[in-house]
Amino acid sequence: MNKVSLEVPEGCVFGILGPNGSGKTTMLGIVTDVLKATSGSFRWFDEEPQAAHRRKIGTLLETPNFYHYLSGERNLRIAAEIKGHGRDQIPDVLKRVNLWDRRHSKFSTYSLGMKQRLALASCLLGDPSVLVFDEPTNGLDPVGIAETRDLIKRLAKEGKTIILASHLLDEVEKVCSHVAILQKGKLIAAGHVDQVLANEDIAEVGAENLAKLESVLRSTNGWSSIKTEGNVVQLFYPVGTARLESINEHCFKNGVILNHLQLKKKSLEVKFFELTQSANTK
Repeated sequence: MNKVSLEVPEGCVFGILGPNGSGKTTMLGIVTDVLKATSGSFRWFDEEPQAAHRRKIGTLLETPNFYHYLSGERNLRIAAEIKGHGRDQIPDVLKRVNLWDRRHSKFSTYSLGMKQRLALASCLLGDPSVLVFDEPTNGLDPVGIAETRDLIKRLAKEGKTIILASHLLDEVEKVCSHVAILQKGKLIAAGHVDQVLANEDIAEVGAENLAKLESVLRSTNGWSSIKTEGNVVQLFYPVGTARLESINEHCFKNGVILNHLQLKKKSLEVKFFELTQSANTK
C-alpha cells in the first residue's frame, strides 16, 4: 500500500474496488489485524484500535471454513464458542440469512450460495455494527451471487456499516453507496459511487463546418466538457441533463445546420477504465 488515506462513513456500504493484485485484500488484512503494516495507522470508531473493537466487527476474509459433516446450526454453535458470544443469536441469524429451514442439514449438502450465507450468519453473531467482506461473491454461481448481494443490501438497510473488497464493477454499482478505487497499491479515487463512477450523457453533434459548430456549441449551457472527435463535436453532460432539441434549436438560430445529432451514454466500464489508465500513466 502506498499512502492510502480514506474515511468510511457510518452506515454506508463501502466498496474497495480494483483489479486482482491492486491491494484490496492487503488493506482489509491490515485493518482487521490479520496483517501488520510497516507504516501508517488506522482507527476504528474514531479510536485507536483495541481488543474491544473486535466484538463490534464481523469479518469474512477467506473461503468459509466449516465442518462438512455437521449441520449449519451446529457449525454456528462452534463459531459462537470460539468467539465467546452470540450463541443465543443463532436462531435469529439463521432466519436473517434464510437458512432456518435448513438448519439441521449438513454443511456438505448446502449450495455454494448457502455456504456463503452461513458464513455471513457467523459474521453476524454478536450483532457487530461493522462487517468486513473480501470478495463475498467470488466463486458463486449466478443464484448464489444474487442471494449474497441481496443479503448485503438487507444488512445495510438495518444500519450496518459494510466494507467489502471486489474486483467486479457491477457488484460495486449494485451494492455499494461509496467506493475507493485501488490500482497497484495506490488510491486513485474515493467518494460516493455516483460521483466517482458517474455516468455521463454524450451529445454527438455534426455539421459541415466543425470549427464554426464547436464555436456555437461553446455558447450553450449545461455541458461539463467539450471536444472534437473525428467528424463530430462531443458535449459531455451530467446524467439525464442533455437536451438534443435545445442543441438543435441553438445551432439553427446561429446559422449552423446539423447533419448529425445523437445521444450516447458513457458506461461505467469506460469511466473505470479511464480512471485506472490515468493512474498507470502517472
